[in-house]
Amino acid sequence: MGKIIAIANQKGGVGKTTTCVNIAASIAATKRNVLVIDLDPQGNATMGSGVDKYEVAHSAYDLLIDELPLDQVVQVETTGGYHLIAANSDVTAAEVKLMEYFARETRLRSALADYKDNYDYIFIDCPPSLNMLTVNAMTAADSVLIPMQCEYYALEGLTALLDTISKLASVVNSGLKIEGILRTMYDPRNRLCSDVSDQLKKHFGEKVYRTIIPRNIRLAEAPSFSTPVMYYDKNSTGAKAYLALAAEILRQEEKLE
Repeated sequence: MGKIIAIANQKGGVGKTTTCVNIAASIAATKRNVLVIDLDPQGNATMGSGVDKYEVAHSAYDLLIDELPLDQVVQVETTGGYHLIAANSDVTAAEVKLMEYFARETRLRSALADYKDNYDYIFIDCPPSLNMLTVNAMTAADSVLIPMQCEYYALEGLTALLDTISKLASVVNSGLKIEGILRTMYDPRNRLCSDVSDQLKKHFGEKVYRTIIPRNIRLAEAPSFSTPVMYYDKNSTGAKAYLALAAEILRQEEKLE
């Protein structure tokens, strides 16, 4: 049975899309079937997967609003070796249209129901805000992976996000849990980074991934070449970090089986 992981943080610029694309590519490289669902109208995960968001015939809009079957919407050719449901500006319209529907928060869960078992992992790249798209993602997901920078305001944002997840779990998805907290854009020379990292480990223990994603120029460059970093520079520290994260996630899954 496939596992659905929403990658979310209400704060923008924390490496959410970078994490989605690169963890998907790293797990797909282990010969597992992986799907990425881009729910961010900016379409950055789409472009970072080698798919032109301006040229796609179908997007997440068609899945959520027109109720097209997933196999008619999915892009099977990406630079990361995974399947993709693309996003573009149409997804902004989807957010507005969703407000007109009954049971609007469960549209994505319903769309995935017949296809979940086709994939080992489904990663959902959420918008950097708590809107109806993010609610759909968390309603469909088994768990939430939270990328965050080790800075003061990020801790405040994390508290708000955890509260949101708790409320959603009590109302629409009782099985929703925290998959893990990922420290991103980490600079070991920065004292604040170390202090916040220590606080995270103190408060959240094993929920904090051992893998840390460093600040890395290759990670920043890879999206401009429309490819995950492991296919842009496999020897970079960024590529090695996401491969290590993939291994950590897979090990966790094996323990649960």
